[in-house]
Amino acid sequence: MEPTKADKGELIAIRLPVWWTFGGLVAGLALGWILSGSAALEAALPATDIIGSLWLRALQMTIIPLVAALLVLGIAKLVGAASAGAVARRMLTLVIAILFLSGLSTALLMPLLLDLFPPPPSAAALLNTSEVASQTVPGIGDFIGSLIAPNVIAAAAETAMLPLTIFFALFAVAVARLPDAQRDTLLALFHALANAMLTLIGWVLWLAPVGVFALGIGVAAQAGGGAFATFLHYILTVTAMGTVVFIGGYLLAWLGGRIAPVRFAKAMIPAQAVAFSTQSSLASLPAMLASAKRLGLRDSTADFALPLAVAIFRATSPAMNMAVAIYVATLAGVELTPAVLLAGIAVAFIISVGSVSLPGSISFVISIGPIAIAMGIPVEPLALLVAVEMLPDIMRTLGNVTMNVAVASTVERARTD
Repeated sequence: MEPTKADKGELIAIRLPVWWTFGGLVAGLALGWILSGSAALEAALPATDIIGSLWLRALQMTIIPLVAALLVLGIAKLVGAASAGAVARRMLTLVIAILFLSGLSTALLMPLLLDLFPPPPSAAALLNTSEVASQTVPGIGDFIGSLIAPNVIAAAAETAMLPLTIFFALFAVAVARLPDAQRDTLLALFHALANAMLTLIGWVLWLAPVGVFALGIGVAAQAGGGAFATFLHYILTVTAMGTVVFIGGYLLAWLGGRIAPVRFAKAMIPAQAVAFSTQSSLASLPAMLASAKRLGLRDSTADFALPLAVAIFRATSPAMNMAVAIYVATLAGVELTPAVLLAGIAVAFIISVGSVSLPGSISFVISIGPIAIAMGIPVEPLALLVAVEMLPDIMRTLGNVTMNVAVASTVERARTD
């Protein structure tokens, strides 16, 4: 695998075998189901368990350094954008509010959805990929006290994700306020670290078809054909949370941009078609600009707001990342107390800035892993769920593209009022 070389200040672009990974999962589930209860499967399980465990550990070891690098770069970019003027600050205030509401909506709605439509009994087999018990989550008082780590190195060793995330967010703001030469030197260092870690995680994810094949055999050995129903249930429930944000884009365009829903829907069809086919907000940018023109937005607004939104804004990330974490929490029996949900929302909010413009599978790993750790949820099931991410990722992109244009229309209205 040869990643695309990045220019100075850019992140390496990595092409990943997404459909091969999905195929590896399906093949592993099918083989485990067919051989369930046989002597051949019993003989193979020790080997597949070792292969799956090694791949899973390789995936986990990349999370903290990659999250740290991307957070510093993403938040420094956000601070830089805020200095671009009053329009930029108004837009960033709106973006921050949407990201918070995105995570909050899932914290409120996902547990209700899983109560109404609980996971199938076979879903518990996903936890057989886990080698660790779920972590103890503190009460509200201890939770507030844990927000600041007295020793960031110790916090990293203990994978205390919430104080680490807060530390690197504050560090990024401090870097953005340094003199130009010092700021550029530090950002270049973090660009290099991010590119090195992206290359490393790219290698690991290129082995994903083998890893998820091995893990899938073990899951199907426990769940049988019910494993397929589990993944379908997971895809539908997580996608439902993205749909809430998708609908929110129409509401924002109507209430904030004063654009009738039918008119907005008609203008968005070409951009949404590109989003559906490419699963890339960046590739959808020209179509979004065309949609903005059909809606009557001034070029000065669209040319500023939409590229900035693509660079720093993923409206569906907090909602759908929290949905994944809550789904695994439900399987693991983690009590979703206010402290647990607050920890998840806080990390999901901050992490969403650092995971933009990355392939869906990489974004999945570095975004949801920290949320799960902060909430005291086992991260091991994520190794299998990443194999089906390309299906929920369709709704992620549709929601992001729709919300981007809605934000631009709201910024346009604010400029004219």
